[in-house]
Amino acid sequence: MTAVTLTAPPALAPLLARGALRSPFKRPAPDAAFPRTRLVLPGVRVDLARLTAYERVCGFPTGEPDLPVTYPHVLGFPLAMRLMSGRDFPLPLLGLVHTSIEITQAAAPAADRAYELGVWIAGLAAHRRGTEATVVTELRSGGSVLWESRSTYLARHRTGAGTPSETREGPGTPRGPRPDAGTALPAAAEWSLAGDVGRRYGAASGDRNPIHLHPLTARLFGFPRAVAHGMWTLARCLAAHGTPGATEVRARFRAPVLLPGTVVYGADGSGRFELRAAADGRVHVEGDVRGT
Repeated sequence: MTAVTLTAPPALAPLLARGALRSPFKRPAPDAAFPRTRLVLPGVRVDLARLTAYERVCGFPTGEPDLPVTYPHVLGFPLAMRLMSGRDFPLPLLGLVHTSIEITQAAAPAADRAYELGVWIAGLAAHRRGTEATVVTELRSGGSVLWESRSTYLARHRTGAGTPSETREGPGTPRGPRPDAGTALPAAAEWSLAGDVGRRYGAASGDRNPIHLHPLTARLFGFPRAVAHGMWTLARCLAAHGTPGATEVRARFRAPVLLPGTVVYGADGSGRFELRAAADGRVHVEGDVRGT
């Protein structure tokens, strides 16, 4: 793998536009070639004003000395978009769905320090609905990894005979939440979500995907209303759940949350949590938290 050191985080808007323009020409397949580049951005410092906006929209307490457990994903997102919008990334950016994430945090990163970010594509894997890519993000300090995430992104396309009924484990593929059959988790809270949640989270995170911003732009991609960011739904759950400094989070995004809407946050006290629709109990995100 070739390391490429950046001097500044790439601007997201041009990357999203570039990825959208290239999407119709992509030919996704689990055995396709993919970029073997590790993007590195040293000296990363947190914009405290944007951090505060992020904490507020996600429900984290503001002014804490440490970063929320999901915030390093925001820092690494522009680097991930640079890789996924590139000509050599085989999956189309348009329609790409964030399906799961696994976060391992050795220690809570302080908000006032500088870090080194590293992002790369770990591999591709077959899925019953298409092809998934695994994207790894690392936050380092003094040569040690403080925080790491492994996210899977699904490109839906026709699959041939013999494609497995579930995602095949590939290099770095997140394991997802630990299986535990049962009924809905006990309700801990009910949240009424305003129609502007996507716009507020987009402003704080930089992820201004049009499906999250307005009903009109969401309809262009087949959604009846704007859709909440998957990482917002996870962050909102973890803000309610709480996470220890050294922790492991696994989550799977099951169904989009339409805005506005009403959802129920469920937790059972063992670390398991879920977010489901108040109307019909449909699960939007499920996962678990474990101290390490």
